[in-house]
Amino acid sequence: MNRVEKQAFVDSLAAVFAATEMVVVTRNNGLTVAEASDLRRRMRSAGATYRVAKNRLARRALAGTRFTAIEPLLKGPTALAWSPDPVAVAKAAVDFAKTNDRFVVVGGALGLRPLDAGGVEALAALPSLDVLRAQLAGLIRMPAQRLVSMLNAPAGGLARVFGAYARGEQALAT
Repeated sequence: MNRVEKQAFVDSLAAVFAATEMVVVTRNNGLTVAEASDLRRRMRSAGATYRVAKNRLARRALAGTRFTAIEPLLKGPTALAWSPDPVAVAKAAVDFAKTNDRFVVVGGALGLRPLDAGGVEALAALPSLDVLRAQLAGLIRMPAQRLVSMLNAPAGGLARVFGAYARGEQALAT
């Protein structure tokens, strides 16, 4: 890379750090081309981006951003993954690390909060943002459903009593 290309890379990475919510730092010790392609495909399907970055250039891009806490993690053959949805990128990275020994999640940062590998794994264990929204909508809707069922319960009970009484009279008549 020449100087102009390096500066363009640093600028694009700085723009990413300004726009994203979560950055995961990984170590990829000898991934094959097929494995790296599979990883990138998984990241894309999760709405995340995965990119190998030179540590020196990544440190320059981190300067002045809220992700400066990941700077000590940038040692050795590292790569960065990021996404606007923090759970999605963590899930994609942790799931791939479970299936591949040469891919290790080193840590990351969620906004200003630095995360170690355990923190990224804990974040990956959470349900995705869409699932959390659906659960919240279900919780909001649940009291209304209970209210309707409670209001209908006395009428339903009366209908069952009248039905049993009618069947009982029919049984006595025969």
